[in-house]
Amino acid sequence: MDSLLLLKAAVMGLVEGLTEFLPISSTGHLILAGALLGFDDDKAKVFDIAIQTGAILAVIIVYWQKISTTVRALPHSAAAQRFAFNVFIGFVPAVILGLLLGKAIKAHLFTPGVVATTFIVGGFIILWAERHPASAVRIHEVEDMRGRDALKVGLVQCLAMIPGTSRSGATIIGGMLLGLSRKAATDFSFYLAIPTLIGAGAYSLYKERALLSMADAPMFGVGLLVSFLSAWVCVRWLLKFISSHSFEVFAWYRIVFGLVVLGTSYSGLVTWAA
Repeated sequence: MDSLLLLKAAVMGLVEGLTEFLPISSTGHLILAGALLGFDDDKAKVFDIAIQTGAILAVIIVYWQKISTTVRALPHSAAAQRFAFNVFIGFVPAVILGLLLGKAIKAHLFTPGVVATTFIVGGFIILWAERHPASAVRIHEVEDMRGRDALKVGLVQCLAMIPGTSRSGATIIGGMLLGLSRKAATDFSFYLAIPTLIGAGAYSLYKERALLSMADAPMFGVGLLVSFLSAWVCVRWLLKFISSHSFEVFAWYRIVFGLVVLGTSYSGLVTWAA
C-alpha cells in the first residue's frame, strides 16, 4: 500500500472525526479536503462514507452506559421502548429520502461551490437561531421527547443531504427551534447519528463493493482508526462546550470558511475541484 495514500487516509479520517459532530458539515469538509488532496475518485467517495463508522463508534463508547441500559430494559420498560421508538422514527425519513434522492444529490451537488455556499447560508441560519430562540423550552431531556418531536427532528435531519449543511447542525439547531433544550437536542442528534451513519456506511459499502478489494483494507483501517480517535476527543469536548457556550462561534467559522473557499476558487489561487 502506498504510504502517501495511507497519509491521505489518515488526514481524511482526522477531518471526519473532528467535523462529524460539530455543526460545520463533515461531508463539506471531506469534499474540500479530498479536492485539495486529489482524493476524490469513486473509491474515495465510498471511503468518506465508510469512515463515518469510526466516528460513530466513538459516540457509542461515550454514551455506552445509556445505550446498554436501554437495550437491557427494552423488554420490560416503557421508557426504554419509547426512547428506542423515537430514535427509529427520527431515522426513517433519512432512509426514505436517501433512497429516493441520494443518487441525484451526489451527481449534482457534491461540488466545492455548493459546499461553500451552504456553509455560508448555514452559518447565517445558526446565527439567526441563536438570536431568536424558541419562546420556551418544552423538552429538557431526551427521555421527555414524544414521537412527533422525534419525527420533526428526523425531517430536519434530511436537510443535511445537501452537502455543506451539516447533519449535526441541522438536528441540533432544528431541535432547539422545536423546543428542545441545547443538551437534549445535542444528545438526540448523537443518538440519531448511530443508525443513520452506520446504515449509510453499510449501504455504501454494499452498493459499491465492486470498487473495493482486500488491498484497500489498510487504507480503510487507517481512516477508521483516526476517525474514531479524533471523534472521541471531539464528542467529549463538545458535551462540555455546550454547557456554557452557544453555537455562534461555529456559525462565524462556517461563514468565514465558505467565503475563503469561494474567494480562492474564483481567483484561481486554489483549485478546489478537478
